[in-house]
Amino acid sequence: MTEVKKPILLVAACALVDTDNRILLAQRPEGKSLAGLWEFPGGKVEAGETPEETLVRELEEELGIKTKVACLAPLTFASHTYETFHLLMPLYICRRYEGIPHGREGQAVKWVKAKALREYPMPPADEPLIPVLQDLL
Repeated sequence: MTEVKKPILLVAACALVDTDNRILLAQRPEGKSLAGLWEFPGGKVEAGETPEETLVRELEEELGIKTKVACLAPLTFASHTYETFHLLMPLYICRRYEGIPHGREGQAVKWVKAKALREYPMPPADEPLIPVLQDLL
């Protein structure tokens, strides 16, 4: 039996870090898949966009903050197979941005110390990113 190939979905995510070395998590709103779980902000890379450009756009749309491509540093990535697609998600770290992050799409946001990340239920793709952040921060 031939295995059905799943499409690859490229999503960029950001570990936004404040001056107290806390990481911003956003809660997936009701009505979206994996609603209620906490995740690193970001979104789907659109055609013609780089992951960095995606994050600049998504951070402004979702959180009302401005940053630049030069302020995003690649940190690690996640690769996870869901039921209908395979997710490839580069994770960037960002410490330089303008504005105060807030949920512009009705989502809750919370600043969390790296050692406390496991206290927040996350999508399966995000979980392997936690040890990298805990080692760094």
